[in-house]
Amino acid sequence: MIEAAGRTGDLDGERVGFMVENSYDYVVTILAILAARAIAVPLSPSFPVPELQYIVDHSEALLIVSSSRFAAKTKQLLESELASKPALLVLSKHLGGGVHEKVELEDQADSGKAGLMLYTSGTTNRPKGVLLPECVMTAQAQSLNKAWEYSPEDHLLHVLPLHHIHGAINALYAPLFSGSSVEFLFPFNADAVWKRFAAPFLPRAKSSERVSSSDGSASQNEVVTFFTAVPTVYSRLLATHKELSPEMQEATREAILPAHLRLNISGSAALPTPIKQAWTDLSRGNVLLERFGMTEVGMALSCGLDMAHRVDGSVGWPLPSVEARLVDLDTGAVIEAGQEVDSTGRERSGEIQLRGPTIFAEYWRNPTATASEFAAAAENDANTTPWFKTGDVAVRRDVDGVDSVLSIRSKAASQDWTGDRSMYFILGRKSADIIKSGGEKVSALEVERELLSLPMIAEAAVVAVPSGRWGQKVGAVVVLQTKGEHAVAKWSAMDMRRTLKDRLVNYKIPQVLRVVESIPRNAMGKINKKQLVAQVFADEVRDDEASKSNAV
Repeated sequence: MIEAAGRTGDLDGERVGFMVENSYDYVVTILAILAARAIAVPLSPSFPVPELQYIVDHSEALLIVSSSRFAAKTKQLLESELASKPALLVLSKHLGGGVHEKVELEDQADSGKAGLMLYTSGTTNRPKGVLLPECVMTAQAQSLNKAWEYSPEDHLLHVLPLHHIHGAINALYAPLFSGSSVEFLFPFNADAVWKRFAAPFLPRAKSSERVSSSDGSASQNEVVTFFTAVPTVYSRLLATHKELSPEMQEATREAILPAHLRLNISGSAALPTPIKQAWTDLSRGNVLLERFGMTEVGMALSCGLDMAHRVDGSVGWPLPSVEARLVDLDTGAVIEAGQEVDSTGRERSGEIQLRGPTIFAEYWRNPTATASEFAAAAENDANTTPWFKTGDVAVRRDVDGVDSVLSIRSKAASQDWTGDRSMYFILGRKSADIIKSGGEKVSALEVERELLSLPMIAEAAVVAVPSGRWGQKVGAVVVLQTKGEHAVAKWSAMDMRRTLKDRLVNYKIPQVLRVVESIPRNAMGKINKKQLVAQVFADEVRDDEASKSNAV
Protein backbone atom coordinates (compact mmCIF):
# COMPACT_ATOMS: atom_id res chain seq x y z
CA MET A 1 0.00 0.00 0.00
CA ILE A 2 2.79 2.42 0.94
CA GLU A 3 4.83 1.57 -2.14
CA ALA A 4 1.78 2.07 -4.38
CA ALA A 5 0.90 5.41 -2.77
CA GLY A 6 4.45 6.62 -3.24
CA ARG A 7 3.91 6.68 -7.04
CA THR A 8 7.09 4.68 -7.56
CA GLY A 9 8.03 1.04 -7.44
CA ASP A 10 11.14 1.73 -5.38
CA LEU A 11 11.07 3.63 -2.07
CA ASP A 12 14.64 2.71 -1.12
CA GLY A 13 15.93 5.70 0.88
CA GLU A 14 12.87 7.86 0.18
CA ARG A 15 11.45 9.79 3.13
CA VAL A 16 7.95 8.93 4.29
CA GLY A 17 6.40 11.28 6.82
CA PHE A 18 3.66 9.82 8.99
CA MET A 19 1.17 11.13 11.54
CA VAL A 20 -0.48 8.30 13.43
CA GLU A 21 -1.67 8.15 17.06
CA ASN A 22 0.35 6.14 19.59
CA SER A 23 -1.26 2.77 18.99
CA TYR A 24 -1.08 -0.57 17.22
CA ASP A 25 -1.52 1.40 13.98
CA TYR A 26 1.64 3.39 14.70
CA VAL A 27 3.69 0.21 15.09
CA VAL A 28 2.31 -1.28 11.87
CA THR A 29 2.97 1.97 9.99
CA ILE A 30 6.60 2.44 11.03
CA LEU A 31 7.47 -1.21 10.42
CA ALA A 32 5.80 -1.08 7.01
CA ILE A 33 7.87 1.99 6.08
CA LEU A 34 11.05 0.21 7.14
CA ALA A 35 9.98 -2.91 5.23
CA ALA A 36 9.63 -0.74 2.12
CA ARG A 37 13.29 0.28 2.68
CA ALA A 38 12.20 3.88 3.18
CA ILE A 39 13.15 6.39 5.88
CA ALA A 40 10.40 6.93 8.45
CA VAL A 41 9.91 10.57 9.50
CA PRO A 42 7.53 10.84 12.50
CA LEU A 43 5.32 13.95 12.45
CA SER A 44 4.03 15.02 15.85
CA PRO A 45 0.29 15.85 15.86
CA SER A 46 0.99 18.45 18.55
CA PHE A 47 3.18 20.51 16.21
CA PRO A 48 1.63 23.53 14.46
CA VAL A 49 1.42 23.33 10.68
CA PRO A 50 4.44 25.67 10.04
CA GLU A 51 6.73 23.35 12.06
CA LEU A 52 5.40 20.30 10.24
CA GLN A 53 5.85 22.14 6.95
CA TYR A 54 9.52 22.73 7.77
CA ILE A 55 10.10 19.01 8.52
CA VAL A 56 8.30 17.83 5.37
CA ASP A 57 10.19 20.31 3.18
CA HIS A 58 13.56 19.71 4.81
CA SER A 59 13.27 15.93 4.60
CA GLU A 60 11.89 16.16 1.03
CA ALA A 61 9.24 13.62 1.93
CA LEU A 62 7.80 11.74 -1.04
CA LEU A 63 4.74 10.54 0.86
CA ILE A 64 2.70 11.48 3.91
CA VAL A 65 0.85 8.67 5.71
CA SER A 66 -1.92 9.68 8.08
CA SER A 67 -4.44 7.91 10.25
CA SER A 68 -8.03 8.96 9.73
CA ARG A 69 -7.90 10.83 13.05
CA PHE A 70 -5.32 13.28 11.68
CA ALA A 71 -6.50 13.38 8.06
CA ALA A 72 -7.78 16.95 8.37
CA LYS A 73 -4.46 18.21 9.74
CA THR A 74 -2.37 16.44 7.11
CA LYS A 75 -4.61 17.81 4.36
CA GLN A 76 -4.16 21.29 5.85
CA LEU A 77 -0.39 20.66 5.81
CA LEU A 78 -0.44 19.64 2.14
CA GLU A 79 -2.44 22.76 1.30
CA SER A 80 0.24 24.98 2.89
CA GLU A 81 3.13 26.47 0.93
CA LEU A 82 5.25 23.35 0.64
CA ALA A 83 8.29 23.34 -1.63
CA SER A 84 7.09 20.02 -2.98
CA LYS A 85 3.76 18.20 -2.94
CA PRO A 86 4.06 14.77 -1.33
CA ALA A 87 1.41 12.16 -2.01
CA LEU A 88 -1.09 11.47 0.80
CA LEU A 89 -2.18 8.08 2.10
CA VAL A 90 -4.97 8.05 4.71
CA LEU A 91 -5.20 4.76 6.61
CA SER A 92 -8.36 3.09 7.73
CA LYS A 93 -8.43 2.05 11.39
CA HIS A 94 -6.73 -1.31 12.01
CA LEU A 95 -7.92 -2.70 15.32
CA GLY A 96 -5.25 -4.95 16.71
CA GLY A 97 -7.62 -6.19 19.41
CA GLY A 98 -4.73 -7.31 21.57
CA VAL A 99 -4.10 -10.28 19.29
CA HIS A 100 -0.50 -11.48 19.15
CA GLU A 101 0.29 -11.85 15.47
CA LYS A 102 3.06 -14.16 14.35
CA VAL A 103 5.31 -12.52 11.77
CA GLU A 104 7.94 -14.42 9.81
CA LEU A 105 11.10 -12.38 9.33
CA GLU A 106 13.60 -12.86 6.53
CA ASP A 107 17.00 -13.56 8.03
CA GLN A 108 18.88 -12.26 5.00
CA ALA A 109 16.51 -9.41 4.11
CA ASP A 110 18.28 -6.42 2.58
CA SER A 111 17.32 -3.31 4.56
CA GLY A 112 18.66 -1.05 1.81
CA LYS A 113 18.59 2.61 2.88
CA ALA A 114 15.78 2.14 5.38
CA GLY A 115 15.93 4.07 8.62
CA LEU A 116 14.42 6.58 10.99
CA MET A 117 14.81 10.36 10.87
CA LEU A 118 14.19 12.29 14.07
CA TYR A 119 14.42 16.06 14.33
CA THR A 120 16.36 17.88 17.04
CA SER A 121 14.51 20.36 19.25
CA GLY A 122 16.11 23.32 17.49
CA THR A 123 16.72 25.38 20.64
CA THR A 124 19.64 27.31 19.09
CA ASN A 125 19.15 26.85 15.32
CA ARG A 126 16.57 25.34 13.00
CA PRO A 127 15.91 21.67 13.82
CA LYS A 128 18.27 19.22 12.16
CA GLY A 129 17.22 15.88 10.71
CA VAL A 130 19.15 13.10 12.48
CA LEU A 131 19.41 10.05 10.22
CA LEU A 132 19.46 6.69 12.01
CA PRO A 133 19.92 3.93 9.41
CA GLU A 134 18.26 0.62 10.22
CA CYS A 135 21.65 -0.87 11.16
CA VAL A 136 22.05 1.90 13.78
CA MET A 137 18.52 1.29 15.10
CA THR A 138 19.34 -2.40 15.38
CA ALA A 139 22.62 -1.71 17.19
CA GLN A 140 20.81 0.57 19.64
CA ALA A 141 18.15 -2.06 20.31
CA GLN A 142 20.71 -4.82 20.79
CA SER A 143 22.73 -2.66 23.18
CA LEU A 144 19.67 -1.89 25.32
CA ASN A 145 18.40 -5.46 25.18
CA LYS A 146 21.65 -6.68 26.68
CA ALA A 147 21.92 -3.94 29.29
CA TRP A 148 18.30 -3.77 30.44
CA GLU A 149 17.41 -7.41 29.66
CA TYR A 150 14.14 -6.89 27.81
CA SER A 151 12.34 -10.21 27.33
CA PRO A 152 9.07 -11.63 25.94
CA GLU A 153 7.81 -11.65 29.55
CA ASP A 154 8.09 -7.87 29.78
CA HIS A 155 5.02 -5.66 29.50
CA LEU A 156 5.95 -2.01 28.98
CA LEU A 157 3.49 0.81 29.66
CA HIS A 158 4.23 3.54 27.09
CA VAL A 159 3.29 7.12 28.05
CA LEU A 160 5.79 9.06 25.92
CA PRO A 161 5.60 10.96 22.61
CA LEU A 162 6.98 9.00 19.66
CA HIS A 163 8.93 11.68 17.79
CA HIS A 164 11.79 11.54 20.35
CA ILE A 165 14.50 8.91 20.78
CA HIS A 166 13.26 8.01 24.29
CA GLY A 167 9.78 7.03 23.16
CA ALA A 168 10.72 5.72 19.71
CA ILE A 169 13.73 3.50 20.48
CA ASN A 170 13.92 2.86 24.26
CA ALA A 171 10.20 2.31 24.76
CA LEU A 172 9.12 0.87 21.41
CA TYR A 173 11.71 -0.41 18.96
CA ALA A 174 13.98 -2.09 21.54
CA PRO A 175 11.18 -3.92 23.41
CA LEU A 176 9.55 -5.04 20.16
CA PHE A 177 12.97 -6.26 19.01
CA SER A 178 13.08 -8.63 21.99
CA GLY A 179 9.45 -9.76 21.82
CA SER A 180 8.18 -7.67 24.75
CA SER A 181 4.61 -6.38 24.70
CA VAL A 182 3.94 -2.63 24.62
CA GLU A 183 0.77 -0.94 25.82
CA PHE A 184 0.09 2.69 24.93
CA LEU A 185 -1.44 5.12 27.39
CA PHE A 186 -0.77 8.49 25.77
CA PRO A 187 -1.05 11.37 26.43
CA PHE A 188 0.15 10.94 29.98
CA ASN A 189 -2.50 11.22 32.66
CA ALA A 190 -1.45 10.43 36.23
CA ASP A 191 -4.79 9.01 37.33
CA ALA A 192 -5.03 6.76 34.29
CA VAL A 193 -1.49 5.48 34.82
CA TRP A 194 -2.14 4.70 38.48
CA LYS A 195 -5.37 2.87 37.55
CA ARG A 196 -3.50 0.83 34.97
CA PHE A 197 -0.69 -0.06 37.38
CA ALA A 198 -3.24 -1.05 40.01
CA ALA A 199 -5.63 -3.08 37.82
CA PRO A 200 -4.03 -6.55 38.26
CA PHE A 201 -3.79 -6.04 42.04
CA LEU A 202 -7.33 -4.87 42.82
CA PRO A 203 -10.02 -7.27 44.08
CA ARG A 204 -11.44 -9.37 41.26
CA ALA A 205 -14.67 -7.36 41.04
CA LYS A 206 -12.73 -4.16 40.56
CA SER A 207 -10.05 -5.54 38.26
CA SER A 208 -12.71 -6.53 35.76
CA GLU A 209 -13.31 -2.83 35.10
CA ARG A 210 -11.43 -2.07 31.92
CA VAL A 211 -9.10 0.91 31.70
CA SER A 212 -8.44 1.20 27.98
CA SER A 213 -5.25 2.28 26.33
CA SER A 214 -5.41 4.68 23.40
CA ASP A 215 -6.33 1.89 20.99
CA GLY A 216 -8.58 0.06 23.45
CA SER A 217 -6.62 -3.17 23.16
CA ALA A 218 -4.81 -3.50 26.48
CA SER A 219 -5.28 -6.53 28.68
CA GLN A 220 -5.71 -5.37 32.25
CA ASN A 221 -4.53 -8.72 33.62
CA GLU A 222 -0.98 -7.99 32.45
CA VAL A 223 1.33 -6.77 35.20
CA VAL A 224 3.42 -3.78 34.08
CA THR A 225 7.04 -4.88 34.42
CA PHE A 226 8.81 -2.03 32.62
CA PHE A 227 8.20 1.72 32.80
CA THR A 228 10.34 4.54 31.44
CA ALA A 229 9.50 8.21 31.70
CA VAL A 230 10.83 11.72 32.30
CA PRO A 231 11.28 13.18 35.81
CA THR A 232 8.16 15.36 35.53
CA VAL A 233 6.05 12.22 35.02
CA TYR A 234 7.39 10.65 38.22
CA SER A 235 6.88 13.96 40.02
CA ARG A 236 3.25 14.09 38.93
CA LEU A 237 2.66 10.45 39.90
CA LEU A 238 4.07 11.07 43.36
CA ALA A 239 2.00 14.23 43.81
CA THR A 240 -1.27 12.50 42.88
CA HIS A 241 -0.72 9.23 44.72
CA LYS A 242 -1.83 10.68 48.06
CA GLU A 243 -5.16 11.66 46.44
CA LEU A 244 -6.02 8.04 45.55
CA SER A 245 -8.42 5.99 47.62
CA PRO A 246 -6.84 3.76 50.31
CA GLU A 247 -7.63 0.69 48.18
CA MET A 248 -5.95 2.22 45.12
CA GLN A 249 -2.96 3.35 47.15
CA GLU A 250 -2.35 -0.17 48.38
CA ALA A 251 -2.80 -1.71 44.93
CA THR A 252 -0.42 0.78 43.29
CA ARG A 253 2.23 0.26 45.96
CA GLU A 254 2.00 -3.46 45.25
CA ALA A 255 2.24 -2.82 41.50
CA ILE A 256 5.48 -0.85 41.68
CA LEU A 257 7.28 -3.20 44.05
CA PRO A 258 10.62 -4.44 42.59
CA ALA A 259 9.11 -7.94 42.40
CA HIS A 260 6.51 -6.69 39.87
CA LEU A 261 7.86 -3.54 38.21
CA ARG A 262 11.27 -5.01 37.50
CA LEU A 263 12.66 -1.88 35.86
CA ASN A 264 11.74 1.79 36.20
CA ILE A 265 13.87 4.27 34.25
CA SER A 266 14.13 8.05 34.33
CA GLY A 267 15.72 10.05 31.55
CA SER A 268 15.69 12.94 29.06
CA ALA A 269 16.26 15.43 31.91
CA ALA A 270 18.13 15.46 35.22
CA LEU A 271 16.41 13.52 37.99
CA PRO A 272 16.08 15.50 41.25
CA THR A 273 17.19 13.55 44.32
CA PRO A 274 13.92 14.13 46.23
CA ILE A 275 11.89 12.55 43.42
CA LYS A 276 14.24 9.57 43.25
CA GLN A 277 14.08 9.04 47.02
CA ALA A 278 10.30 9.53 47.21
CA TRP A 279 9.78 6.91 44.48
CA THR A 280 12.05 4.47 46.33
CA ASP A 281 10.09 5.03 49.53
CA LEU A 282 6.70 4.64 47.85
CA SER A 283 7.74 1.48 46.00
CA ARG A 284 9.47 0.01 49.04
CA GLY A 285 12.87 -0.29 47.43
CA ASN A 286 12.51 0.25 43.67
CA VAL A 287 15.29 2.68 42.70
CA LEU A 288 14.90 4.67 39.48
CA LEU A 289 17.61 3.83 36.95
CA GLU A 290 19.25 6.87 35.36
CA ARG A 291 20.86 6.92 31.93
CA PHE A 292 22.25 9.38 29.39
CA GLY A 293 21.46 9.63 25.70
CA MET A 294 20.51 11.97 22.90
CA THR A 295 18.91 11.91 19.47
CA GLU A 296 22.21 11.45 17.65
CA VAL A 297 23.47 8.49 19.69
CA GLY A 298 20.47 6.77 21.23
CA MET A 299 21.41 5.68 24.75
CA ALA A 300 25.11 5.93 25.57
CA LEU A 301 25.56 5.56 29.34
CA SER A 302 23.47 3.76 31.91
CA CYS A 303 23.46 2.58 35.49
CA GLY A 304 23.18 -1.18 35.95
CA LEU A 305 20.30 -3.44 36.87
CA ASP A 306 21.48 -4.02 40.43
CA MET A 307 19.94 -1.51 42.83
CA ALA A 308 23.44 -0.82 44.21
CA HIS A 309 24.47 0.36 40.73
CA ARG A 310 21.81 3.09 40.66
CA VAL A 311 23.97 5.69 42.35
CA ASP A 312 22.30 9.05 42.94
CA GLY A 313 23.31 11.61 40.30
CA SER A 314 25.24 9.09 38.21
CA VAL A 315 24.43 7.83 34.72
CA GLY A 316 26.70 4.83 35.13
CA TRP A 317 28.93 3.36 32.46
CA PRO A 318 29.12 3.15 28.65
CA LEU A 319 26.46 0.77 27.34
CA PRO A 320 27.37 -2.37 25.37
CA SER A 321 29.15 -1.54 22.07
CA VAL A 322 29.57 2.13 23.08
CA GLU A 323 33.01 3.72 23.60
CA ALA A 324 33.13 6.87 25.71
CA ARG A 325 35.83 9.32 26.70
CA LEU A 326 36.12 12.72 28.42
CA VAL A 327 37.95 15.58 26.72
CA ASP A 328 39.15 18.55 28.77
CA LEU A 329 37.24 21.69 27.75
CA ASP A 330 40.24 23.99 28.12
CA THR A 331 43.14 21.93 26.79
CA GLY A 332 41.42 19.48 24.43
CA ALA A 333 43.34 16.63 26.07
CA VAL A 334 41.70 13.27 26.71
CA ILE A 335 41.19 12.66 30.44
CA GLU A 336 42.53 9.15 30.79
CA ALA A 337 41.57 6.74 33.56
CA GLY A 338 43.39 7.79 36.74
CA GLN A 339 43.67 11.43 35.59
CA GLU A 340 40.27 12.58 36.87
CA VAL A 341 41.88 14.85 39.51
CA ASP A 342 44.59 17.43 38.71
CA SER A 343 47.75 18.19 40.70
CA THR A 344 45.92 20.66 42.94
CA GLY A 345 43.29 18.08 43.87
CA ARG A 346 40.57 19.67 41.75
CA GLU A 347 38.19 17.38 39.85
CA ARG A 348 38.62 17.52 36.07
CA SER A 349 35.53 17.77 33.92
CA GLY A 350 35.31 17.13 30.20
CA GLU A 351 33.03 16.82 27.22
CA ILE A 352 31.59 13.35 26.66
CA GLN A 353 32.65 12.00 23.27
CA LEU A 354 31.31 8.74 21.87
CA ARG A 355 31.80 6.27 19.06
CA GLY A 356 30.46 2.88 18.04
CA PRO A 357 27.73 1.31 15.88
CA THR A 358 24.93 3.16 17.74
CA ILE A 359 26.01 6.62 16.49
CA PHE A 360 23.89 8.37 13.85
CA ALA A 361 24.96 8.54 10.22
CA GLU A 362 24.54 12.24 9.43
CA TYR A 363 22.52 15.40 9.81
CA TRP A 364 20.27 15.15 6.78
CA ARG A 365 21.99 16.80 3.81
CA ASN A 366 24.06 19.03 6.07
CA PRO A 367 27.66 17.80 5.71
CA THR A 368 29.09 20.94 7.31
CA ALA A 369 27.10 20.47 10.53
CA THR A 370 27.88 16.74 10.54
CA ALA A 371 31.63 17.25 10.14
CA SER A 372 31.73 19.91 12.87
CA GLU A 373 30.30 17.50 15.45
CA PHE A 374 32.99 14.83 15.06
CA ALA A 375 36.59 14.72 16.30
CA ALA A 376 39.24 12.66 14.55
CA ALA A 377 40.68 9.60 16.27
CA ALA A 378 44.22 9.90 17.63
CA GLU A 379 47.02 9.03 15.22
CA ASN A 380 48.10 6.08 17.36
CA ASP A 381 44.53 4.76 17.69
CA ALA A 382 44.04 1.46 15.87
CA ASN A 383 40.36 2.39 15.52
CA THR A 384 40.14 5.26 13.01
CA THR A 385 36.41 5.89 13.65
CA PRO A 386 35.89 9.55 14.65
CA TRP A 387 34.35 10.56 17.98
CA PHE A 388 30.99 12.31 18.22
CA LYS A 389 31.13 15.45 20.37
CA THR A 390 27.99 15.38 22.50
CA GLY A 391 28.28 18.89 23.95
CA ASP A 392 27.55 17.40 27.40
CA VAL A 393 30.05 17.80 30.21
CA ALA A 394 30.70 15.18 32.89
CA VAL A 395 33.15 13.92 35.48
CA ARG A 396 34.18 10.36 36.37
CA ARG A 397 34.21 9.47 40.03
CA ASP A 398 35.07 6.36 41.99
CA VAL A 399 32.03 5.16 43.92
CA ASP A 400 32.56 3.14 47.08
CA GLY A 401 30.74 -0.15 47.37
CA VAL A 402 29.94 -0.57 43.68
CA ASP A 403 32.98 -2.73 42.92
CA SER A 404 31.92 -5.45 45.39
CA VAL A 405 28.59 -5.79 43.61
CA LEU A 406 30.35 -5.75 40.26
CA SER A 407 32.44 -8.79 41.18
CA ILE A 408 29.22 -10.73 41.71
CA ARG A 409 27.40 -9.41 38.63
CA SER A 410 30.41 -10.03 36.38
CA LYS A 411 29.34 -13.68 36.39
CA ALA A 412 26.25 -12.63 34.40
CA ALA A 413 27.26 -12.14 30.77
CA SER A 414 24.46 -9.66 30.20
CA GLN A 415 25.96 -7.27 32.76
CA ASP A 416 29.65 -7.50 31.85
CA TRP A 417 29.43 -3.97 30.39
CA THR A 418 29.11 -2.32 33.81
CA GLY A 419 32.85 -1.84 34.04
CA ASP A 420 34.62 -0.75 37.24
CA ARG A 421 33.78 1.52 40.18
CA SER A 422 34.49 4.68 38.13
CA MET A 423 31.08 6.08 37.11
CA TYR A 424 30.01 9.06 35.00
CA PHE A 425 28.22 12.08 36.53
CA ILE A 426 26.67 14.64 34.16
CA LEU A 427 27.34 18.32 34.89
CA GLY A 428 25.19 19.62 32.04
CA ARG A 429 25.24 20.99 28.53
CA LYS A 430 28.42 22.82 27.61
CA SER A 431 26.35 25.60 26.04
CA ALA A 432 23.75 26.07 28.79
CA ASP A 433 24.64 24.28 32.03
CA ILE A 434 28.31 25.11 32.53
CA ILE A 435 28.33 28.62 33.95
CA LYS A 436 31.66 30.49 33.88
CA SER A 437 31.50 33.01 36.70
CA GLY A 438 34.55 35.00 37.79
CA GLY A 439 36.93 32.34 36.47
CA GLU A 440 35.13 29.45 38.15
CA LYS A 441 33.04 26.78 36.41
CA VAL A 442 29.69 26.04 37.99
CA SER A 443 27.50 23.05 37.10
CA ALA A 444 23.91 24.26 36.86
CA LEU A 445 22.70 20.70 37.46
CA GLU A 446 24.63 20.45 40.73
CA VAL A 447 23.05 23.67 42.03
CA GLU A 448 19.60 22.55 40.84
CA ARG A 449 19.96 19.32 42.82
CA GLU A 450 20.65 21.28 45.99
CA LEU A 451 17.73 23.64 45.40
CA LEU A 452 15.35 20.76 44.70
CA SER A 453 16.40 19.04 47.91
CA LEU A 454 14.88 21.95 49.85
CA PRO A 455 11.32 21.24 51.02
CA MET A 456 9.98 24.67 50.04
CA ILE A 457 11.07 24.31 46.38
CA ALA A 458 8.75 22.58 43.90
CA GLU A 459 10.73 23.28 40.71
CA ALA A 460 14.06 24.91 39.94
CA ALA A 461 16.21 25.90 36.99
CA VAL A 462 19.72 27.34 37.30
CA VAL A 463 20.88 29.48 34.40
CA ALA A 464 23.74 31.68 33.21
CA VAL A 465 22.82 35.36 33.43
CA PRO A 466 25.06 37.82 31.52
CA SER A 467 27.29 39.93 33.77
CA GLY A 468 29.74 42.65 32.82
CA ARG A 469 31.70 42.08 36.02
CA TRP A 470 31.67 38.28 36.30
CA GLY A 471 31.20 37.24 32.68
CA GLN A 472 28.19 35.23 33.80
CA LYS A 473 26.22 35.19 37.04
CA VAL A 474 24.57 32.12 38.50
CA GLY A 475 20.83 32.72 38.38
CA ALA A 476 18.05 30.65 39.93
CA VAL A 477 14.42 30.42 38.80
CA VAL A 478 12.21 28.61 41.29
CA VAL A 479 8.60 27.58 41.85
CA LEU A 480 7.63 27.47 45.52
CA GLN A 481 5.55 24.81 47.23
CA THR A 482 1.97 26.07 47.56
CA LYS A 483 0.43 23.11 49.40
CA GLY A 484 1.21 21.04 52.45
CA GLU A 485 3.36 21.68 55.49
CA HIS A 486 6.23 23.11 53.43
CA ALA A 487 4.16 25.73 51.58
CA VAL A 488 5.66 29.24 51.65
CA ALA A 489 4.25 32.53 50.48
CA LYS A 490 7.59 34.10 49.58
CA TRP A 491 11.28 33.27 49.47
CA SER A 492 13.95 35.90 48.97
CA ALA A 493 17.48 35.83 47.58
CA MET A 494 18.73 36.28 51.16
CA ASP A 495 16.69 33.26 52.29
CA MET A 496 18.25 31.26 49.47
CA ARG A 497 21.80 32.26 50.37
CA ARG A 498 21.31 31.45 54.05
CA THR A 499 19.89 28.03 53.19
CA LEU A 500 22.60 27.09 50.70
CA LYS A 501 25.68 28.43 52.50
CA ASP A 502 26.34 25.09 54.24
CA ARG A 503 25.57 23.07 51.10
CA LEU A 504 27.58 24.81 48.36
CA VAL A 505 30.81 26.79 48.12
CA ASN A 506 30.17 30.51 47.85
CA TYR A 507 30.78 30.93 44.11
CA LYS A 508 28.17 28.26 43.29
CA ILE A 509 25.36 29.92 45.25
CA PRO A 510 23.06 31.81 42.82
CA GLN A 511 23.60 35.56 42.82
CA VAL A 512 20.15 36.40 41.49
CA LEU A 513 16.77 34.78 42.11
CA ARG A 514 13.37 34.88 40.43
CA VAL A 515 10.28 33.23 41.89
CA VAL A 516 7.74 32.26 39.19
CA GLU A 517 4.44 30.40 39.07
CA SER A 518 5.68 27.84 36.52
CA ILE A 519 8.74 26.96 34.43
CA PRO A 520 7.94 26.11 30.79
CA ARG A 521 9.11 22.68 29.59
CA ASN A 522 8.85 20.75 26.35
CA ALA A 523 7.21 17.33 25.92
CA MET A 524 10.30 15.58 27.31
CA GLY A 525 10.45 17.74 30.43
CA LYS A 526 13.39 19.85 29.19
CA ILE A 527 13.79 23.59 29.71
CA ASN A 528 15.06 25.99 27.06
CA LYS A 529 17.35 27.92 29.37
CA LYS A 530 18.29 30.64 26.88
CA GLN A 531 14.63 31.49 26.40
CA LEU A 532 14.08 31.34 30.16
CA VAL A 533 16.89 33.86 30.79
CA ALA A 534 15.41 36.22 28.19
CA GLN A 535 11.97 35.92 29.80
CA VAL A 536 12.68 36.19 33.51
CA PHE A 537 16.00 38.03 33.63
CA ALA A 538 15.21 40.58 30.91
CA ASP A 539 16.21 43.48 33.19
CA GLU A 540 19.58 41.86 33.98
CA VAL A 541 20.23 41.27 30.27
CA ARG A 542 19.32 44.88 29.41
CA ASP A 543 21.58 46.23 32.16
CA ASP A 544 24.43 44.07 30.93
CA GLU A 545 23.98 45.25 27.34
CA ALA A 546 23.86 48.84 28.57
CA SER A 547 27.10 48.43 30.51
CA LYS A 548 28.80 46.97 27.44
CA SER A 549 27.55 49.88 25.33
CA ASN A 550 28.84 52.43 27.86
CA ALA A 551 32.17 50.64 27.99
CA VAL A 552 32.51 50.97 24.22
